[in-house]
Amino acid sequence: VLLALAAREGRGRLKGFLGAAPGVGKTFEMLVQARRRHLGGAEVVVGLAETHGRAETAAQIGELEILPRARLDYRSQALEEFDLDGALARRPQILLLDELAHSNAPGSRHPKRWMDVEELRQGGIEVWTTMNVQHLESLSDVVARITGVRVTETVPDRVLAEADAIELIDIPPAELLERMRQGRVYRKEQAERALKGFFREGNLAALRELALRRTAERVDADLSGYMRANAIAGPWPAGERVLALVGADAVAETVVRQARRIADALRASLLVLHVERPGVAGSDPGPALRLAESLGAEVETVVAADLPSAILACARARNATHLVLGRGRSIWWRRLTGRTLAAALLRQATEFSLHLVPDPALPPRPAKGDREWPAWIGWTAVLAFVGAATAVGVATDGVVPEGALGMVYLAAIVAAAVVAGPAPALLAALLSFLCWNFLFLPPRYELTIASAQDVVGVVVFSLVALLLVGTTGGLGRSVRAAQARLFSLRRLVEFSRRLGAPGTLGDLQTAVAEEAGRVTGRAACVLMPLPDGLPEAPPELVVRAARPVEAEPDEASMAAARWAFVHGRATGSGTDTLPAVGWQFRPMRTARGIVGLIGLQHAETGEIDAERSRAVTALVDQAAVAIERAQLMEERARGAARAETEALRTALLTSLGHDLRTPLTTIRGAAETLRENGERLPEATRADLLTTVVEEAARMGRFLSNILDMVRVEAGEIKPRREPVDAAEALEAATSRAEGSGTRRIRRDFPARLPEPRIDPVLLDQVLGNLLDNALKFSGPAGQVMVGAFRDGPEIVLYVEDDGPGVPPADLRRIFDPFYRATRTDRIAAGSGLGLSICQGLVAAMGGRIAAESPVRDGHGTRLTVRFPT
Repeated sequence: VLLALAAREGRGRLKGFLGAAPGVGKTFEMLVQARRRHLGGAEVVVGLAETHGRAETAAQIGELEILPRARLDYRSQALEEFDLDGALARRPQILLLDELAHSNAPGSRHPKRWMDVEELRQGGIEVWTTMNVQHLESLSDVVARITGVRVTETVPDRVLAEADAIELIDIPPAELLERMRQGRVYRKEQAERALKGFFREGNLAALRELALRRTAERVDADLSGYMRANAIAGPWPAGERVLALVGADAVAETVVRQARRIADALRASLLVLHVERPGVAGSDPGPALRLAESLGAEVETVVAADLPSAILACARARNATHLVLGRGRSIWWRRLTGRTLAAALLRQATEFSLHLVPDPALPPRPAKGDREWPAWIGWTAVLAFVGAATAVGVATDGVVPEGALGMVYLAAIVAAAVVAGPAPALLAALLSFLCWNFLFLPPRYELTIASAQDVVGVVVFSLVALLLVGTTGGLGRSVRAAQARLFSLRRLVEFSRRLGAPGTLGDLQTAVAEEAGRVTGRAACVLMPLPDGLPEAPPELVVRAARPVEAEPDEASMAAARWAFVHGRATGSGTDTLPAVGWQFRPMRTARGIVGLIGLQHAETGEIDAERSRAVTALVDQAAVAIERAQLMEERARGAARAETEALRTALLTSLGHDLRTPLTTIRGAAETLRENGERLPEATRADLLTTVVEEAARMGRFLSNILDMVRVEAGEIKPRREPVDAAEALEAATSRAEGSGTRRIRRDFPARLPEPRIDPVLLDQVLGNLLDNALKFSGPAGQVMVGAFRDGPEIVLYVEDDGPGVPPADLRRIFDPFYRATRTDRIAAGSGLGLSICQGLVAAMGGRIAAESPVRDGHGTRLTVRFPT
C-alpha cells in the first residue's frame, strides 16, 4: 500500500468514463461533469472531445477552453491530432482527452493516445478520458468471439487498473438501439450497417455484462485496497472470492478442481492455500499446487501450528467468501469429539460459506432413505428396550413405587413401536408385562397378582400398551413412508437436473440406467432401436447403457423387449405379459411415439414395491422427454451438417463450373480463331491471341493449385521451414510481381529495414501474392491498393489494403471460409474464393495470425492484416 501511494505521489489523477459500446453517452457525461467542476472554480481545458457531429454533445462544451490541435504532415496530407506539447505547456488543472484507445497519426510522439495520457500524468496534470470495454487488451478475444469483429485499437489493462476513478456510463441495449435508429450515434447509412453487425441486441447485452463485471471487479479491488490500508479485518462480502485448502493427501487435487468449478460458477477469483505445520513431516503437496497454477489460481503457502487460525487469518486478509476443503480420512476419536478441521472451521468461520469435498477413494455412506434394515434388528431392539426398562427398575428398586415402573415399561413399548413396528411392539408389551409382574409386583418371582389394586394397574397397563402399539406403530409407518417419499422426491429432482445438464445422447442414456438401478436396487439397462431399421420390420433393439456394465438381457428377454416396444406396454417379470422372463421392460413414450425401453432385472427379493414402482414410472416419463429432446438436437445438428456439406458441394461445383469453363472457353475461342484465320490475321492480333491462351492457362493452373493447396491445408500437411526472413524484401518482391502482371502502381508504406521473423519464405510469398491478388480484384480497375508493414511490440505486422466496396460486418467472420466471395456489389469479382482460406491456413502453420477489417475509411475498403512473432 505504501509503495502504491509513493508511486502516485506527484502524478496527475486519471478518471475514466467506461461504456459498453459507442453512443452510451461517455463524452456527454464527461463534458457535463467538467462544466460542473468549471463552475465550481476548477481550471478545465478540453484537450480533445470527439462529438461525431452530435449537436447535443457539442453544446455541452459551452464556455470551456479548447486546446488547439496540432497539425502533422504525413505523405503530403495535413492531419490534425491532439497537441501533447501544447497541453504540457498549458498545464491545466483538469484536461479532457476523449477516446483513450485512439491510435495517433504517424509522426506523433507516441503511437497510442493512452501513452500521451501517461506523459500528461507524469507532468502532474489530472486527465479525464473515455473508452469502451471492447478496447481492453484482455477482452479483445472475448469481444471478437461475441461480435465477430476483431478490435485492433486496445488499451493495456494496467492503465485502467491504475486509474484513480472509474465511472460506468450505462444505458439499456434497447435505448441505445433506439438512439442508433434516430441517427444520434452514427449517420443514417453507417447506422444501418452497424445495426446489422456490431450493434445487435445480443452483442450489446454481452458487452454490457462485460462492462458491469469489469467495473464490479474494480470496485472490489478498491475495497480490498481500502481494507488493507486501514487494517480492517475481512471479509466484507462485496464480491466473491474462493479460498481452497490443500494438504499432502489424496483429496488435494480433487479439492483444487472442485474449487475451480465453484470459482467459475461464481465468476470469482481463486486462491489455493497450503499450511505447513512446523516439525510435522508430510507428503509433498506439489502436484496439487502445480495443478492449481495451471488452472489459473493464485497459490500461497504459510507455516503455522494452529491450522484453523492460520486458515481464517488468511481468508480474512484476502477477503475470501467461500472456503473449500477436503473431507478425507480422520481418526475416529476426532470425529466423535468434533476435533476435525472441518468441525473447527464450522464453529469458527461463521462469516464464510464452507464447501466440503469428499475423498472419492472412501466408500460412500448409504443415505437414510436407502437403508433397509434386516428384520432381526427390530426384534433384537425389542429385547434391548425391555432389558433397559428392567435395568432401570432394578436400579431404582425400593425408591420408585412398583406401579410407577409400569410407565418405564410403557416407554420401552413406545420406542419399540416407533423403531421396529407393530409386531415387535406387541412382543415388547408381552415381555414388559411378564418382567413387571415377575420381578416387581408382589408376590415377587411369581406370575401372580396378590391385590385388587395391582389387578387394576395391570389391566390399565395392558390396555394402554395395546393402544400405544397401534397408534405409535401407525405413526412410525407414516414417518417412514414420508421419509421415503421425501427421499424419492429429492432423488427425482436431482435426476431432473442431470437430465437437463448439457451432454450427449450417450451420457443421457447412461444417467437413466444409473438412476433406474439406484431407485430399484437391481440391474438396469436402456434399450434403443437402431435408426436404420425398416418401418415394416420388427425393431432391432440394442443395449445403449447398462448398470452394472455387464448386465444384458438374454434372448428370451430381448423377445419380450421387442413386444413391449411394438405394443407400448410394460412386459416381462412382474407384469401380466411374459412374466416368466428375467427382465421387466417399460416403454419410454412421448407424443411422437416410443423412443426406447428401460429394462429392470428380476431380483430374488421379489417384485418392486408400490413406492418404488411409482418412482420408476416418474423416471420413465422424464427419461422419455429428455431422450426425445436429445434425439431432436442430434437430428438438428446432422441436418445442419448436411446443409453445410451441401452448400460446400454447391460452392465447389459452382466454382469449378465458373473458374474452369470461362478460361477453357477463352482458350478454345482463341485457338479456333488462330486455326481458321491465323495466316490472314495481323502479327499483333496473333500475338494477342497467343497471350490470351497463355494467361487463361495460367489462370486455370492457379485455380487447380489453389484447390490442391486447400486440400493440403485441410489435411494438415503443411510443414513450414523456419528461417529468418527479410520482411521488407519479401513485400517488395511480391508487390513488384503483382505490378508486373497489371498496369497499376501499388502504394508502399514500409521502411527499408524490418524485423526478421522466423518463418517459411516460400509460404510467406504465397500468402502475400494471394492477398495482393485479392486486393487488386476487389479494388476495381481505377482503385488503389496499399501494402505496408510496421512493428507492434513483439510482433511484426504486414497488411494489404484496398479501397473497394468493403465487406459487410456480418460477413467478416466468413471471409476466410472456403469458396466465400463477397457479394456487396452487383458484380462478383473473379476468383475461386479459396485464396484467403489458404492464407489463413498457411499463416496459422507458420505460427501467425490473420485478420480482416472493413470498412477502413469513409465506409469502404478492406484491410487484411498478418501478424508474426519476431
